[in-house]
Amino acid sequence: MTGGNLEVFDAGVKGRGLKATKELHTGEVIFSEPSYAAVVFDSLVSQVCHGCFRHQTNLHRCAQCRFAHYCNRTCQTACWEEHKQECAAIRSSGFVPNEKIRLAARVLWRRRKDQGLASDNQLVAVDLLEHHLDLLPEGELKKVHEDVVSLLKFWSGTTQQNSTEFLSHILGLVGIRNNSFPLKDQRGLQDVGLGIFPSLGLVNHDCWPSCTVTFNHGKMELRALRTIPEGEEVTISYVDFLNLSADRQKQLKEHFYFDCSCEHCSRSVSDDLMSAAAETKPPAEKVKEVTAFSKESLEKIEKARDAGDHSEVLKLCQECLEKQEGVVANTHLSRLRVLSVASQVLSHLKKFSEAAELAQKMVEGYMKLYHPNNAQLGMALMRAGVTYWHAGQIEEGHKMICEAYRILMITHGPNHSITKDLESMRTQTEMELKMFKENDLNMKAAEKKLQMTTSSSSAEENVKEFLRKQ
Repeated sequence: MTGGNLEVFDAGVKGRGLKATKELHTGEVIFSEPSYAAVVFDSLVSQVCHGCFRHQTNLHRCAQCRFAHYCNRTCQTACWEEHKQECAAIRSSGFVPNEKIRLAARVLWRRRKDQGLASDNQLVAVDLLEHHLDLLPEGELKKVHEDVVSLLKFWSGTTQQNSTEFLSHILGLVGIRNNSFPLKDQRGLQDVGLGIFPSLGLVNHDCWPSCTVTFNHGKMELRALRTIPEGEEVTISYVDFLNLSADRQKQLKEHFYFDCSCEHCSRSVSDDLMSAAAETKPPAEKVKEVTAFSKESLEKIEKARDAGDHSEVLKLCQECLEKQEGVVANTHLSRLRVLSVASQVLSHLKKFSEAAELAQKMVEGYMKLYHPNNAQLGMALMRAGVTYWHAGQIEEGHKMICEAYRILMITHGPNHSITKDLESMRTQTEMELKMFKENDLNMKAAEKKLQMTTSSSSAEENVKEFLRKQ
């Protein structure tokens, strides 16, 4: 089965996969896919448009079900085809189920509309996606059965068309994270919903992937992070690389039900850096002690962040950073995490110079660990650049913003709102830097002129003094 630049192939123990049918270039959009079905997270139902997934104030609520919210009448009309079944089910059942059940229901309604067939832009029918119910632990399997009961209560019509076994299959595939992808808001900074993307569900994992996925203008884009030769499998990362190999493997096993044997996991690449001691070579026992202290501190920091206590967060971060100083390296995972939180809190408190200093250390660590075109690295550089800019250190801020722009042009493309924001920042800092340099040149010229004038006045006084003496 083929589709544009890719074809489905047997990837051995990984199951199906996608490989390139031609050479693909860095930053190229390999394909973009609209969601098969998508929902807003439960916690954001009144803050995010259920059609375009944009964060908005004063959203318009559906007059019938009083649940769905939209930017305006245009958004509501465009989404009525997807919402009308949900709207009727909410009114009929008298309750709104959780996001997982709402997504499963939307998958069933879409499937009924398409008669279970894959559309022209899909490489696989949604029925053929993996559900891994046979691999679920007993507790999670019980939860799936409970969700089936809730789904039947929500949409009574499903019993006439689908067996309980098939409903379990749908809820299973909805619950598998490589079938569903988080949808971000218009700025690309916050996850606001969840969508099913059947074709992207075929892309296998690698901890050092060849591609990345980005939600852009209502579609999920698969973009190349490097040149991919014809015939090579395309991969994405299901987890953040900034974890030790064993921890990444554990995450993948628990949430995606497979054992990762990629090169970076097999060879434990970068594990030494992520757990490195400082260059002063402190005793191993001291490193172990500080690592344990850092872990406890990070738990306390997270609690204080959840409570919105910024002063407590900052205090805990400073204590932890002092303890880590001279013991663990700036590439050590616990230090990077504390640096990240501390720089964000200091920025929030408008202590930009202090925040910039910590952000610089964090970025230096990231650059030794992340792929040079990793989106997380790009976002970190952007935040650090803005912090330097606010601190009045325009030249350093401009450099970071330019590097962030280079990365996000690859991972997000020129039309994404976050890249456009970066382009504006890059232009603004460039103008300010130019003005600063011009002012500096003008000041130097003025100083030189003043010196010449002073020198000339001194020479004139000397002549007068000589004539007076004569």
